[in-house]
Amino acid sequence: PIDPVRYIANRSSGKQGHAIAAAAARAGAAVTLISGPVNLPDPPGVTVVHVVTARAMLQSVERALPVDVAIFAAAVADWRVAGAAEQKIKKKAGQSTPELSLVENPDILATIAKRKIQRPKLVIGFAAETENVAANAEAKLAAKGCDWILANDVSPATGIMGGDRNTIQLVTAQDIEPWPPQSKEDVAAMLIARIAAELVP
Repeated sequence: PIDPVRYIANRSSGKQGHAIAAAAARAGAAVTLISGPVNLPDPPGVTVVHVVTARAMLQSVERALPVDVAIFAAAVADWRVAGAAEQKIKKKAGQSTPELSLVENPDILATIAKRKIQRPKLVIGFAAETENVAANAEAKLAAKGCDWILANDVSPATGIMGGDRNTIQLVTAQDIEPWPPQSKEDVAAMLIARIAAELVP
């Protein structure tokens, strides 16, 4: 674990992932939630693993295998700082802005979706997009090798990132299924029902 003084982050609250974990537990599933830093209580009936970095999240996901279904709702950063400073980088008068060298984080969704051993029966990702939502989600579905993508428009005007509501398009290799605008809890319930119908026709 790291305890950064300052770091690069995004406005994702973790609400959708926590809602999905809670809905799955209510439906009777044994659930492991691997959560990044969020300001949310642990969902009841769920085993929770708290992580801070993308690399720790991937390691925890791999330790949780085998599972029947893996849902990747976390807004994991694509890049991280190449080397974290041991001490706080202080601003000094007349000093130029420090340069940050970035390296790529592991692609957790693709890593699990493309596993040859212990690949879940159903691998589901999220695509947080700001334009060409459906087209970008279809491309992500193909590139990552997952089974479903839940695409949502997170451009600032929507209020979705960090908010309480979501508008989803479920993208599969066969179809794009628009869902109505609804609360993140209702999205979670709809997703769990859809998964149950897929696994137990």
